[in-house]
Amino acid sequence: MKPVTPLLQSPRLLDQVRERVRYLHYSLKTEKAYLYWVRFFIRWSAAQGAGMRHPRDMGAAEVEAFLGMLANERKISASTHNQALSALLFLYREVLAIDLPWLSNIGRPQQTKRIPSVLTKDEVAALLAQMDGVTALLARLLYGTGMRLMEGMRLRIKDVDFDRHAIVVREAKGNKDRVVMLPRTLVADLRRQLLAARAQWEADRQAQRGGVEVPYALEGKYPKVGYTWAWFWLFPSPTLSIDPRSGVERRHHLFEERLQRALKKAVVQAGIANPVSVHTLRHSFATHLLQGGTDIRTVQELLGHSDVSTTMIYTHVLKVAAGGTASPLDALITE
Repeated sequence: MKPVTPLLQSPRLLDQVRERVRYLHYSLKTEKAYLYWVRFFIRWSAAQGAGMRHPRDMGAAEVEAFLGMLANERKISASTHNQALSALLFLYREVLAIDLPWLSNIGRPQQTKRIPSVLTKDEVAALLAQMDGVTALLARLLYGTGMRLMEGMRLRIKDVDFDRHAIVVREAKGNKDRVVMLPRTLVADLRRQLLAARAQWEADRQAQRGGVEVPYALEGKYPKVGYTWAWFWLFPSPTLSIDPRSGVERRHHLFEERLQRALKKAVVQAGIANPVSVHTLRHSFATHLLQGGTDIRTVQELLGHSDVSTTMIYTHVLKVAAGGTASPLDALITE
C-alpha cells in the first residue's frame, strides 16, 4: 500500500497550483475557482475510503467518478461541470506535468445554447432613468459601449481618450485589447468622474497609501508605476482593501456588486418583468446596433468576439423581436 500523503496538512500542492496560475497570468477568479476544485477533488477522494492521496497517484477512474458525482449527485450545470474539469486538467497538465491519453478522452458536457435576454430601447431608457450616481454612469457606459462588467470596472485614466472619442479595453477576455466608442452623451459625466478620481488619487498620494494594482511585468520593471495618475482607476473604490495576492493594502476599483445591486433595484422600479443582469446591457447594445443597420463585422470587433459565429446569436434575437416568419394561421384569417 502506498503511503498516505498529508496533502491538506501541507499546502504545498495548492501553492504549486497558485504559483502556476499566477505565472500564466490567469485572473484572481480563475485562481480561486481552480484552488476550490483541486481541494474538493482531493477531499472527495479521501472520503471514498482510500485515504488522502496525491493526485499523481490517481487517474482517469477517480477523475471521471468525481465528475460523475458532481453531475448526478450535486446536479451542477454544464458550465460548472466544465469549470471543474478545466481545473483538474490544469492540475495534471500544468502543475504535475502529466499529459496522459486519458486526459484527452474525458468528455465535456454540451452547454445549452440559449438566445440571450435583450431589452427594448424603451426598456433600457426606463431602466437607466431609475438609476443615479456612479452606478447610473457605469450602466450607461456599459450599454453605450458593449463592455463587459469587469471591463468597465477596470478602466484606467489612460484608457479614456476624449479627443478621439474612444475607450481602450485592456486585457479583455482572451487577454486581448480592443477599442470601443466613447458615447458623446457621456463626455460631460465622464469628465466629472475623472475629477472625482483625481481628488481621490491626490488624497492617496498625500496619505502615502500604496499604489493601485498593475500588471506583474510592468510593476517589476517600474516599481512606482502603480502610483502614477495614468494608471489610477477611473472608478476607484471609496475604501481601501487588502490585495489577496500581494497582501498590500491599496485602493481597488469599485466593487462590481455595487452596480449589480443597483441594477437589480432599478429593474423592479422600472417594472421590467424579464430577467435582467448587467450582461443584458451588452446583449442589448449588440442587438440595437444590428437593428440600426451596423455591419455584423463591426459589432464583432466592438464586442471583442474572436469568431463572427458568436456574434451571429444576435441575428436570432432580431428574428424573434421582429416576429420572424409569418404564421400560416395569419394567412388563413386574411384570406
